[in-house]
Amino acid sequence: MLNVLLPTIAQGLLWSLLALGVYITFRVLDIADLSVEGTFPLGAAVAATCITAGHPLWVAFALAIAAGCAAGAVTGLLTTKLRIPALLAGILTMIGLYSVNLRVMGRANISLLGYDTVYSWGTGAGLTEVQATLAVGLAAAAVVVGAVYWFFGTEIGLALRATGFNPQMSRAQGVNTDTMVILGLLVSNGLVALSGALIAQSGGFADAGMGIGTIVIGLASVIIGEVLFGTRSFKNCLVSVILGSIVYRLVIAIVLEMGMPPNDLKLFTAILVALALSLPLIQKKYKELSHRRAA
Repeated sequence: MLNVLLPTIAQGLLWSLLALGVYITFRVLDIADLSVEGTFPLGAAVAATCITAGHPLWVAFALAIAAGCAAGAVTGLLTTKLRIPALLAGILTMIGLYSVNLRVMGRANISLLGYDTVYSWGTGAGLTEVQATLAVGLAAAAVVVGAVYWFFGTEIGLALRATGFNPQMSRAQGVNTDTMVILGLLVSNGLVALSGALIAQSGGFADAGMGIGTIVIGLASVIIGEVLFGTRSFKNCLVSVILGSIVYRLVIAIVLEMGMPPNDLKLFTAILVALALSLPLIQKKYKELSHRRAA
């Protein structure tokens, strides 16, 4: 059981950074940002290219995050300055980033086998690969949640949250909502790129097509976390997203152990997200039916 549980939790922690990025756009800004399917492999591509070129790991992570932030800023500029709908702007960025990722890597994929990664310190210190991944995932999730919680408690962070909640009121208070939207997309895609860099090193490769379906994975983690662990406060929401990512990975591991073909995982995830999104309506209808029966 531990052979399945520990690797699943470790992967859930790494993917939780993607889920946090999706949460910022989907819940805070109230925007459906599809550019994450391009920025996820962008972070992986930049990190893998830097590592294979012999650059230090901190350079690989810094450039991966910067590349993700730049891609998010492009989506924000398309949305705010050119007045392109956010959904379409994300699709345009996602499509363009496929070519960018191929340019960055120079080919369709890069292998990281034999190179030192962020997990190499753990294996060098006597930890197993799974234990090293779990340690890095815990540290990354804790640092990112702390940083995000601090940022959204600042004046700029509160203005960003207000922009997503009520843009008209925010503008009336003197907030530049266009800048806030760009900033939110920048932060979100930076986190997604960081997740891509970590997962590429964990899997041992970066691939131009590894971002397919990541938006659904992020949404599944967000929705599952909110349904199971609640949304009582902003801190609770952030922790719920982390736990939701772990639960999602556990569900995937369980259905695979039960014999589900891997090719059906995307369909299963889509159905799971649809059920989770419709759960509030189902609960409402159930309560109405219960009241009618009681009456």
